[in-house]
Amino acid sequence: MELSDSRRMYDADNTAIHVYGIPSTFLMENAAGHVARAALEVMGENQSAVIFCGPGNNGGDGVAAAIYLQRRNVRVRALLVGDRARMSDDCSEMERRFRKMGGTLEDFCADDPTLPAALKSAGVVIDAIFGIGLQRDLRGDGLAAVKMINEAGTPVVAADIPSGVEADTGRILGEAVRCVRTVTFSRAKTGHYSAPGCLCCGRVDVVDIGIPEELLSNAGCGISVITGEEAILPKRPAVSHKGDYGKLLIIGGSVGYTGAPSLCARAAVRAGAGLVFLGVPRDIYEITAVKNDEAMPFPLPCDEDGRLSAEALPALCSRLQDCSHVVIGPGIGRSDGIRSLVCGLVEKATVPILLDADALWALSDDLSILRRAKKPCILTPHEGEFLRLGGTLTGDRVGDARRFASENACILVLKGHRSVCAFPDGEAVIITSGNPGMAKGGSGDVLAGIIGALLGQLPLREAVTLGTWIHGAAGDLCAAEFGEYGMTPSDIIGNIPLISKNMVR
Repeated sequence: MELSDSRRMYDADNTAIHVYGIPSTFLMENAAGHVARAALEVMGENQSAVIFCGPGNNGGDGVAAAIYLQRRNVRVRALLVGDRARMSDDCSEMERRFRKMGGTLEDFCADDPTLPAALKSAGVVIDAIFGIGLQRDLRGDGLAAVKMINEAGTPVVAADIPSGVEADTGRILGEAVRCVRTVTFSRAKTGHYSAPGCLCCGRVDVVDIGIPEELLSNAGCGISVITGEEAILPKRPAVSHKGDYGKLLIIGGSVGYTGAPSLCARAAVRAGAGLVFLGVPRDIYEITAVKNDEAMPFPLPCDEDGRLSAEALPALCSRLQDCSHVVIGPGIGRSDGIRSLVCGLVEKATVPILLDADALWALSDDLSILRRAKKPCILTPHEGEFLRLGGTLTGDRVGDARRFASENACILVLKGHRSVCAFPDGEAVIITSGNPGMAKGGSGDVLAGIIGALLGQLPLREAVTLGTWIHGAAGDLCAAEFGEYGMTPSDIIGNIPLISKNMVR
């Protein structure tokens, strides 16, 4: 699903009104109807609502929702948060209609002693204070209203986006309303799906308010999101053989870290790789051979501490001639020899190469090597590794990932809640699957194996995004079955087939 941003949505809305001649109040009434219907579902039998409205058009949506609910005999209390003198024309028009029905748009007062009780006893709160144009930290009455809403604990439905969430980034602007449901208009925005703002949105409903589709088709901002409906794997041809599904070379492991490369290899096999070769230090070769039946381990030169040495480079370059893609890093450790080996492989490889774990450490002193690579490298850091690589975390995870991928001519999978896959051309995909139970050692090795396997079966961009989504979705199955505390990376591997089976169309 393609996302939009505040500027493009404003342009589409403005063109619909001033070029296509669609009345702005018509669009507002449509938006309000969707918000009000969501509120009716949330409130259940408690037919009462408190509606917080700003002076702009988002507030107009709130007032129009009050009209809709009052017509259906819902007890409504509507409050204006902001300067009445600065009300937009459409918001003023909706207030006029509300007054005509006998309603009152009260001025919000943070010291009103009746408000806390009214909020706690309401069936629902509607947040229509700020819309998608907010770009500064909350202050004054706006901040007080948001805090009051959150303290009440009553279910909240947001109009367009929770107040305090920056639509274009997902940043929290000081404080944000915590909602159970968000009704957004025409196109979802980055803030609905990117952390931390997405944590405030609850369920997100994208609704049509009457803006022509031809205007919305040009409203994309280069960011999209993968949901379960969009995660599709192609059906395999009846006539095929293992060579059709990639020959993956995995390089990793060290004394004390024998599990990581095996988890990666097992995940790759489960994700459909045709052949999986696993290069490990000779000191752990026998252990690795026992752990792997489907993958094919082989020993490599190592140092006295049981880590791969730079002397392994010629043997690996020879192997590369018969492989379609490479994963390097799971359990590989840190040493000068590892740094030389990783950098040498990045410069010499003529196939896609994914770098994870301490292979990322090996690159951190000189990222210019990424631009010298013959194929775009895929980097899969968590936030700590991302910072070590020179990335920045400004609160705009998608923007930070896009900037890094573009500047370093690489593909970046920034792991974490709502992982981000960013590409050198500036495009980015937000992954909606995954859960905190995956925050365990070995989970990243599984991800590397899944993506590595799909690199031999799908176009590069699809392999990265679908691999990341499958990893999270398999983790979600584990959380449902075992709970987030008890699930393991091996459980994730076991659930890969259940996810991929249902993705084939």
